[in-house]
Amino acid sequence: MDVEIWSDINCPWCYLGKRRLEAALAGFEHASDVSVTWRSFELDPATPAEVPGNGAAMLSEKYGMPLERAREMEQHLTELAAADGLRYDLEHARIGSSFDAHRLVHLAKREGLQDAMQERLFSARFTEGRLISDPETLVQLAKDVGLDEQEVRATLATDAFAGDVREDEVTAQKLGIRGVPMFVVDRAFGLSGAQPPEQVQALLRHAWESAHGADQPGSDAASG
Repeated sequence: MDVEIWSDINCPWCYLGKRRLEAALAGFEHASDVSVTWRSFELDPATPAEVPGNGAAMLSEKYGMPLERAREMEQHLTELAAADGLRYDLEHARIGSSFDAHRLVHLAKREGLQDAMQERLFSARFTEGRLISDPETLVQLAKDVGLDEQEVRATLATDAFAGDVREDEVTAQKLGIRGVPMFVVDRAFGLSGAQPPEQVQALLRHAWESAHGADQPGSDAASG
């Protein structure tokens, strides 16, 4: 069973969605038969290399809301993430283009390290306050998960995997995906947002039973 996740490394809800998928898989009896692929999605492709200020200020300006309201929203998300074992530091998180980071996720996929690369980038972005558009930062993060430094530098110095990123984004448009995270199972079933693990697991069971029949173990737990 194939699970594809369209996400942006600049999206804190996507990191939370990753944790909740992992929790759902931990209790899913067919988890060993599930393959997970991360797909690229840029919430704002025009994001520059670095955006001045913090996330609350950006939210306030982008949506015309009071700064205090934006801070309250970030605090709420920080508390939700903490309940799932994530430590967010959104006040000090730096904001910049995620395009090159997405290219490295595709490089990592080729080397069988895609999930580890995605995790490292999320952690750097939302916990460590590192700028994921900075080439030297990306080199170090890639090395952390076992990618070859010279290959990483060569990738960043060219347009390698740019086409893969764009292809993911075009596919997202064709599938009608407008927000992330978006979980798509076998290109037939979808779930939008960082939903609780129970809902993610219900999606997995429903997709499994649709493919294998309702007489499989655990079929009584399925939902649409």
